[in-house]
Amino acid sequence: MATTFTSTNLDSLASLAPENPDSLLLGQDPSINRIAHHTERAAQVECTVLITGETGTGKEVWARLLHRLGPRAGKPFVPVNCAALTATLAESQLFGHEKGAFTGAAGASLGVFRAAHGGVVFLDEIGDMPMELQPKLLRVLQEGEVTPVGSSHPQHVDVQVVTATNRNLERDVEEGRFREDLYYRLNLVELRMPPLRDRVEDIPHFIDFFSKKYAARYDQPVWVPSPETLRRFCEYRWPGNVRQLGFVIEQSYVLQCEPILPGVPETTGRNLNLPFTNLGRLREVAVEQALRTTSGHKGRAAELLGVHPNTLTRILAQLDEGE
Repeated sequence: MATTFTSTNLDSLASLAPENPDSLLLGQDPSINRIAHHTERAAQVECTVLITGETGTGKEVWARLLHRLGPRAGKPFVPVNCAALTATLAESQLFGHEKGAFTGAAGASLGVFRAAHGGVVFLDEIGDMPMELQPKLLRVLQEGEVTPVGSSHPQHVDVQVVTATNRNLERDVEEGRFREDLYYRLNLVELRMPPLRDRVEDIPHFIDFFSKKYAARYDQPVWVPSPETLRRFCEYRWPGNVRQLGFVIEQSYVLQCEPILPGVPETTGRNLNLPFTNLGRLREVAVEQALRTTSGHKGRAAELLGVHPNTLTRILAQLDEGE
């Protein structure tokens, strides 16, 4: 008999280790319990699932939870960012290829779907999948088979397909950017992730979670906001949702100061407890720590610093010139 995904089960996620991504499924919002129930049912029947919501709402976290809740838990979970697929190699990346199928194909490749056989394929940013690949994905869903590049023989695959998007796919269908038949195949169960601004009562839980997580990572005291600061955090709109909240708190640990709301002027006389007050030196240290934290990954470092990657590139160039 199937187990029931109750609020008690949801609450138990709070006891998971901070590095466990399922820990982000904290919250008391009623919509989250409904999403959890639908997630468990979709996992049990192994149907296609479309996860929608704004950037930063935790769509991949829920896709991974779906994988863990179903009978495919012991099989592969293979995530694919459709927006990052190389146009000329996307078909091979997804469906595999035979040796010699094209220039540079020195050996055969399974591709995503065959590599995930028995498990779950998570297609993130599905709205960015090239139109020419959409009928091939539809065939996977309808017939359970793929035809590798360079082969004339289809091969059976057994995968559960979970997709996610922050786009309005219905509008994309109306405007001819996404196949209608594929949309309905993918949308057998839709999980709509609420934005953080609609989960105000959960913001204190997320603050507590991220504060403890990054205090442990950076070996610093746990940040506990004052009532006034907590009020301002709950009133903020959080356009980047839970992900942005996590970045703001992690950034404060990197810079060794209190978290600062993006674009919101801080009150005067606030003690940031900074090691020095020279702005040039502060910028240099912030960049150094962000790069060290991300093991040199400039894109992630830019996110921690709250700047565009191009801005970080310019800052690095200026710092090099100043040496």
